[in-house]
Amino acid sequence: MHIDNASRQYETADGERRISRCFLLRRSYRDQNGRPRNETLANLSALPDRVIEALGKMLKGATLVDADDAFEVERSVPHGNAAAAHVMASQLGLRSLLGPPCRERDIAYALILSRAVRPESKLSTAGWWQSGDTTLGTDLSVADASTDDVYAAMDWVVSRQREIEDRLAARHLHAGGIAMFDLSSSWVEGSCCELAAFGHSRDGKRGRKQIEYGLLTCPEGRPVAVEVFAGNTSDPISFKTAITRVRDDFGIGRLIMVGDRGMITNTRIADLRKLEGMEWVTALRAPAIAALARDDGPLQMSLFDTRSFAEITHPDYPGERLICCKNPFLAAERARKREDLLAATEKDLEKIRASVASGRLKGAGTIGERVGKVINKRKAGKHFLREITDTAFTFRRDQEKITAEAALDGIYVIRTSVSADTLDPASAITAYKNLKYVERDFRITKADDLDLRPIYHYLASRVRAHVLLCMLAAYLTWHLRQAFAELTFTDDDIPANDDPVAPARRSAEARGKDGAKRNSGKLPVRKYGDLLDHLATLSRQTINFSGQRIEKLTSPTPVQRRAFELLRTLVPLTLQ
Repeated sequence: MHIDNASRQYETADGERRISRCFLLRRSYRDQNGRPRNETLANLSALPDRVIEALGKMLKGATLVDADDAFEVERSVPHGNAAAAHVMASQLGLRSLLGPPCRERDIAYALILSRAVRPESKLSTAGWWQSGDTTLGTDLSVADASTDDVYAAMDWVVSRQREIEDRLAARHLHAGGIAMFDLSSSWVEGSCCELAAFGHSRDGKRGRKQIEYGLLTCPEGRPVAVEVFAGNTSDPISFKTAITRVRDDFGIGRLIMVGDRGMITNTRIADLRKLEGMEWVTALRAPAIAALARDDGPLQMSLFDTRSFAEITHPDYPGERLICCKNPFLAAERARKREDLLAATEKDLEKIRASVASGRLKGAGTIGERVGKVINKRKAGKHFLREITDTAFTFRRDQEKITAEAALDGIYVIRTSVSADTLDPASAITAYKNLKYVERDFRITKADDLDLRPIYHYLASRVRAHVLLCMLAAYLTWHLRQAFAELTFTDDDIPANDDPVAPARRSAEARGKDGAKRNSGKLPVRKYGDLLDHLATLSRQTINFSGQRIEKLTSPTPVQRRAFELLRTLVPLTLQ
């Protein structure tokens, strides 16, 4: 039997062409004389095309099965985020950067990728690999990694820290160039960490032990090296260590180091003067600026009549350049903040005065203790005059000091040993302001993307390994953020600013993204973390079709497709 398509075309009286649909089920046979004949068994024209097609296949010997019975999605695993991180890491040569091929390198590489896309503890990460909830574990052959294997990989990677950082420095630092350095801290959980100590907490975690770490970056903010210190290490000591690393480990004899005013102190500058080829860019502290602004000092407001910055000299800074800057936006913000702090402090002090006046609070010592807590809370004590007796308490603002401080609002002074031939005033200001890139790296590493804190490890080597892995993940994240700028709110075309003191302005395209929540290609834009979450929805599926197992990626959304176009590749099926 077979199906015969006997449909025909014809033309109506008014010239319209139509089709007369006719599908016949027929049987072929030979008559008594041996001649071939066809017998029509049924007219199938009323059946849908798909039914006629299926019947035709069955008559030809095909076996048809129900789709639900033959087709089964056995597993669907998030893949796009890990694939994007792996593609970028491969372009950066991250595996070869870590060291020679070995089991420890594979696990360390997987730890870095995992930290970049799903920052969790090492134990949680190993469980994530083993659960099969990511393609990363199976594709990188680390799904069977035990806790001991993870710790062995951490010990291996920290033993290679100097070699890894030497290679990064060779990529991104060069003799006579600029390097950025800053210090941060993270609190420690538990009480047995060998490096934990009480110190100045940059996380606002009072009463918690911490560790500190200094980050060295290139001028654009790429992490190059990191050093971990005990939690009570001072900024100048950590900066001295960074100088040693640059000269001894990286072999760079000539370099401009940029650090904040608490990092590059007079003592450290004295040390730098002894090192040929090492120069610096930093800023003066507030008391030093006030000294320059005295009646007979060189820092006068007339310097800023026509420009927002001016270069001066002073005998207290021989062989150095002082570049005075005035930022009116910063001045307005400081004035607002000061007034808010003074008003809040006055409100609390007024409560104490009312308690003393009513007799509920007595004794000069007790009153002074309460007053001290209030003024220390907001560091506003220098702006108030106070009188305390056993039965009375009065206070008022010290308007003279407030006025003197307000006169210097928005003014900062760049201090540098670099000659004007190497860095003109505008370039020196820009170099100092570029410390914002190091601060951004700290935000990425500590909070936004990588969750470095808190520290759970006890051994000093494990703490250093954890921080190093986070730094390498930050290096990977820095490049991913750059590549995906088009799909996020990042401004990837910041307009040049004629005035280096003025705040940076967002480009017209970035402002358009802010308003429309779409880029110039009409694709939706997201925060970087949300973009990674969206990439994770691009999954790899294991499909069983009539006993045949195949792996296939889900069709990428326009944003996912564009993300991999920005990485200059197709979505890889596996991480190999």
